[in-house]
Amino acid sequence: MSTKFTFLILPQIHILDLAGADQAIHEAIDFKADFEIEYCGIGKNVLSTSGLPFGSVKHFTKVELTKGDFLVVPGIAYSYISSDDFLKNTALFEWIRLQHLRGVNICSICIGAFVLAECGILDERSCTTHFRKTYELRQRYPKIKVQENILFTDEDGIYTSAGIAAGIDLILHIIEKLKGSYFAHLVARELVVYSRRNGTDTQESAVLRYRNHLHNGIHKVQDYIYSSIHTKTSLYDLAAMANMSERNFTRIFKKETGITVNQFITSIRKAKALELIGNPDLSKVEIANKIGLQSERQLSRILNQPTT
Repeated sequence: MSTKFTFLILPQIHILDLAGADQAIHEAIDFKADFEIEYCGIGKNVLSTSGLPFGSVKHFTKVELTKGDFLVVPGIAYSYISSDDFLKNTALFEWIRLQHLRGVNICSICIGAFVLAECGILDERSCTTHFRKTYELRQRYPKIKVQENILFTDEDGIYTSAGIAAGIDLILHIIEKLKGSYFAHLVARELVVYSRRNGTDTQESAVLRYRNHLHNGIHKVQDYIYSSIHTKTSLYDLAAMANMSERNFTRIFKKETGITVNQFITSIRKAKALELIGNPDLSKVEIANKIGLQSERQLSRILNQPTT
């Protein structure tokens, strides 16, 4: 069964808050993710903050969401958030509360957090919004725990993010939770977002850490290493994939990634091993074989190596 992402189109919506997240999901669909995209609103024609009009979209009461789906609330103008017209949407707020109780994931981008706060679903939970509006969010809704200087939050099926770029980071985080790190990397790469960030901008996974470059040949080799880590491949074969000589390939690989080819392979083996080590059905020898090693001793050596 597919996962549905429904975007709530409210008056004075910020185009990029919608478009960035929407495009990330669309790219995931292009990579064969079992996702659907849908749009809904409050029953009136909507203008964005830049004056771009939206055609009619489905009324929110006509939307059918199930447990595990996502309702995404992009940012809108603060002037609308502060208006009586916004506060009159009590039926909408109740509907959002009901979706959360049913197990639908609720996401906000930028000032969309104010919509979630008005629904009451952020009470006693951590959240964030655009840095210019964290004070207002805290003042208007004192029961919520507003976090500053972070990109996004993920708590109890409720996600909030800071500005436009952080909204893309949040959607990539959700895609990673649903489809895995490598799949999220493919989507990020398609968006030319090579430097992935998590909610607190801490160190990234080995799958993503050395991808902040634009060299297509090196990306191709890195993709192959990740997907074929269980097999043994020669330096000659890797260089051929990048259409280079072995000498030039080793030089360019280190220049673009900051580490050697062997260090990259080791980092991927260690990351894969750490994923598999918690599986009680796999012996250490089987784990070793799955990452291209021959023995438990080699596995232990990889696991004990410091992270590059």
